[in-house]
Amino acid sequence: MGWLSSLLWAFWYILPAYVANGSPVLVGGGKPIDGGRKWRDGKRLLGDGKTWRGFFGGVAFGTVTGVVQYFITPGFYGNLRTAVLLAFLLSFGALLGDLIGSFLKRRANLPRGAPAIGLDQLGFLLAALTLAYPVKPLTSSQQLAVLILTPFIHWGANYFAYKMGWKSVPW
Repeated sequence: MGWLSSLLWAFWYILPAYVANGSPVLVGGGKPIDGGRKWRDGKRLLGDGKTWRGFFGGVAFGTVTGVVQYFITPGFYGNLRTAVLLAFLLSFGALLGDLIGSFLKRRANLPRGAPAIGLDQLGFLLAALTLAYPVKPLTSSQQLAVLILTPFIHWGANYFAYKMGWKSVPW
């Protein structure tokens, strides 16, 4: 497999995580996951921006993305069960990583929506790759490529969402 083909397959693999991470801005809102509770430092656990609807909606959109991918390229996954499991783990991992990032941002006294370079772009990705690893890991070169290129994709997607009016800030 050539390097370009390998790179394209890496992004095909990670697509459910990207979709899961981006979709809460469209389907979120409602009751915050932390229910308004505060950590021992007196600050909110996660904040109003992390909602149950956004979390479960993101996991659902990401998982459905993986199922659609299976029907487009069934040989990539082997079977539907593996495709659903991988897509779910990538999606759940992406949103878990985002929640961890939000928790850390609250501890650092960053307000809702404030940028945290690196954490915002890679936290979701690292958690997704970690949870999906036992099912179907990327090669180390594919992991490196995704880690290098994801911040640029993330910034571009956020800017697009801002221009579309889906986000109040371009980061």
